[in-house]
Amino acid sequence: MTNTHVQWSSKLGFIYATAGSAIGLGAIWKFPYIAGQSGGGAFFLVFLLLTLFLGVPLLIGEYVLGRHTGKDAILTYQTLAPRSSFQLTGWLGVICCFLILSFYSVIGGWSLLYLGSSLTGQLSGLSLEESQDYFGHLIASPQLALGAQLLFILLTAFVVARGVQKGIERASKWMIPSLLILLVVLAIYSLNLDGASTGLRYLLAPNFAAVDGETILFALGQSFFALSVGVSVMVTFSSYASKEQNLPASAMTLALMNIFVALLAGLVIFPGVFTFGFQPDEGPTLIFAVLPAIFEQMAFGQLLLIAFFLLFLFAALSTAFSLLEIIVAAFVRGNQDKRKKASWFFAILIFIAGIPSALSYGLLADLEIYGRSFFDTVDYLASNILMPLGALLICLFIPRKISKETLWLEFRSGSNTGKRLFALWYALIKYVVPLAICIVFIDQLFGLFGK
Repeated sequence: MTNTHVQWSSKLGFIYATAGSAIGLGAIWKFPYIAGQSGGGAFFLVFLLLTLFLGVPLLIGEYVLGRHTGKDAILTYQTLAPRSSFQLTGWLGVICCFLILSFYSVIGGWSLLYLGSSLTGQLSGLSLEESQDYFGHLIASPQLALGAQLLFILLTAFVVARGVQKGIERASKWMIPSLLILLVVLAIYSLNLDGASTGLRYLLAPNFAAVDGETILFALGQSFFALSVGVSVMVTFSSYASKEQNLPASAMTLALMNIFVALLAGLVIFPGVFTFGFQPDEGPTLIFAVLPAIFEQMAFGQLLLIAFFLLFLFAALSTAFSLLEIIVAAFVRGNQDKRKKASWFFAILIFIAGIPSALSYGLLADLEIYGRSFFDTVDYLASNILMPLGALLICLFIPRKISKETLWLEFRSGSNTGKRLFALWYALIKYVVPLAICIVFIDQLFGLFGK
């Protein structure tokens, strides 16, 4: 029986793996449409500030927890607080990852379908209305939706089953640089369009009149979602990190990479939106329905569309790896002999749980739960309730269950970090971040700021 504690092969491997977890559909798919609905530049500025001052402290907190114990999400809390209800935090994270991956794999399946459609030329020559109809037909087909979802989750299981270094780290090392290169190329091309200046102003010039409570709440939620914090993903990933890893620097690097990718995604999309007369607030269909129509009107549009949906698939898979890893790690408990069976078992279980979400736009379109489709209900439960709750519990847990001296030693391990930076982080994680999360959480439950 193999029962050894695995680690990332290098400091850079840790960066790539955590970047793969964070830089997914949150940056490529979710950021552009939420920014489009929330004021463009005003939203981006608020998102930037909240990521740096709230998201990064929480990310460092998860890093510290994981590396300090060297255990998975569930065992971390059980070890540090064996007789406390806080140990349920790990279970909450695992359950949340399961729910997220059940509907996330549906979107991943769509990315596979659109990559195939772009490769075969089926998206060529479509107007905006035809592109919207195509998207609606595709997601309504049970065979296509379920088949693509199954293929996506099997691809995810194949990589996770190979382990931390040979699977997740190796895949992330080539997928993340490829994603960044493709995004840069597409952004450069997009910035040469006639409407580039309008798109740049929309994305980068803040209109402070557009900033209200809703904008701040959306930006904070997007910051947590984009950094994969609140579900103990980073607790598990940092448990594989060495004591030489500089945790504060790693967290800041990841945050800046995430901001950069979100910016690139905006630079790819908004110049085309304004060049060809589309609306930036199209919502979740901005990528699938509007983008093909935009590329159709560009030179080399077919090739660019293929490149975009290839990187979109990379982004979806990289995050799916981390979500499945957290679930698998919690049940493998260091026994690597169980990894392959656990990976395939939970992948199939997640696929089955995701079937109602995949059918929410077809056979189960009439099924609504409090006015939401099954897909939207699972998304709302995981993203807007369980994630904020998990993040709040982590912030409450760290200063109450781990001594300040222990936190300081873990914080500075692998770096020459001064005590002033540690004091700032400690104050943020103990007071500021929990307060901000409470505001978001209360709003999601009671509509404090209205919609």
